[in-house]
Amino acid sequence: MQESVLSYLSHSLGRKDEIPNLELAKRIVVENNLEAIKCLIENLQTKTYQNNCIKVIYEIGEIKPSLISAYAQEFILLLDSANNRMVWGAMSALSRITLLNPHPIYLSIVKLCQTADLGTVITRDQAVNILIKLCSFEAYKEAAFPLLIEQVLSCPSNQLPMYAENALAIITAENKDIFYSTLLSRYTDLEIETKRKRVEKVLRRLNKLNYK
Repeated sequence: MQESVLSYLSHSLGRKDEIPNLELAKRIVVENNLEAIKCLIENLQTKTYQNNCIKVIYEIGEIKPSLISAYAQEFILLLDSANNRMVWGAMSALSRITLLNPHPIYLSIVKLCQTADLGTVITRDQAVNILIKLCSFEAYKEAAFPLLIEQVLSCPSNQLPMYAENALAIITAENKDIFYSTLLSRYTDLEIETKRKRVEKVLRRLNKLNYK
């Protein structure tokens, strides 16, 4: 497939949908085709193919993140792209590999947050996912958790329930109180009843958590 991997992309097939890209990602995973992944990575700066390439790459990461985990630095560089599709695609790829290759991502943690603040909803969502995953590491949680709190404080109210629910997994006796008070401070921002109820449920779960 190597010499023709680009020919399987949606763009090359004259398609405007993502089905060929999804099928290509699955095929690469099944074949464990590292050369095909290398080709996709090398074409992330090629305007003709870059949008399709990043799509295939983060879909590969969704299925088998170990296949793309070595390319953290390449994804981090894409956060400076003028193409929003590349920015949120790169953030999505980074989110897929955080648990496997956290250190380079941790070293760029400030950049990730700055990108999230200026980016699309998807960009912010994926950045918050990254922060939550970094908080699961003892070596990184001290720096990552305050940045997560900042995101929870500043995020659009529509995103707040999802962030609150996802972050429950990394709440400990040490950070429970500040997380609880942070959510409580945002509660009045929630105008939609269903979203209020989701946050209320998280608050109730926090109250019930017991730590040794």
